[in-house]
Amino acid sequence: MESIIFGKNAIIEALESGKREFNKILISNNSKADIKIEQIKKLAQNKGIVYQFVAKEKLNSIEPEGRHQGVIAQLSPIKYTDLDDFIEQNKGKLSSVVVLDGVEDSHNVGAIIRSCVCAGVDGIILPSRRGVLINSTVEKTSAGATNHISIIKTNSIVNAIQRLKENDYWVIASDHHAEQNYFEIDYTDMNFALIMGAEHAGISKSLLKLADFKVKIPMLTNFNSLNVSNASAIILFESVKQKVSKK
Repeated sequence: MESIIFGKNAIIEALESGKREFNKILISNNSKADIKIEQIKKLAQNKGIVYQFVAKEKLNSIEPEGRHQGVIAQLSPIKYTDLDDFIEQNKGKLSSVVVLDGVEDSHNVGAIIRSCVCAGVDGIILPSRRGVLINSTVEKTSAGATNHISIIKTNSIVNAIQRLKENDYWVIASDHHAEQNYFEIDYTDMNFALIMGAEHAGISKSLLKLADFKVKIPMLTNFNSLNVSNASAIILFESVKQKVSKK
């Protein structure tokens, strides 16, 4: 099944990564010539990818919400990574992975993937059901970060976590009921899998039981409603801070 991505930055990142097979790029004939459109055309020419100018209405029919910024790419579906292949590829080095337990908002998933790439996370695990897989909104929100990280799809998050534990990953669950603060863990000397829960339900009990650490982000008020993508970034960049400080 063909996929689409839209938005200038997302398409440039996908072109530059070389990890996706493009079928065609559609550019609005009403688009004003700008640096990014010219960059897309040049990258497409260099890679032998067809691009064509079409009426804006054509783009609107493909992406009705009008978020395409005058350009849409039609390409092959994203290739998911097998979990065992991921584990094998990352043996011999400290590795990290983020696990999303039922996160249902495409914008949140895209923002989390973007934070993962910026924080040097090696992979992200998504459930094949009860959650969001990679779609055009995720790709645009990630600003192309989906092309720079291993994305693993699994039928069972529980089985995936158990497999990671068998391969020396410590499991960290973000839970607002936890007693330990997220910055009280040393992230610098271990493989870790960070579990982030669904927007409303949080992490399932079966996954919480598998966690080696349960951590919270302390709040100064009782308004306990931090966005899951923001919470992910806060925890991940604590790991970055610790690694940078240790150098």
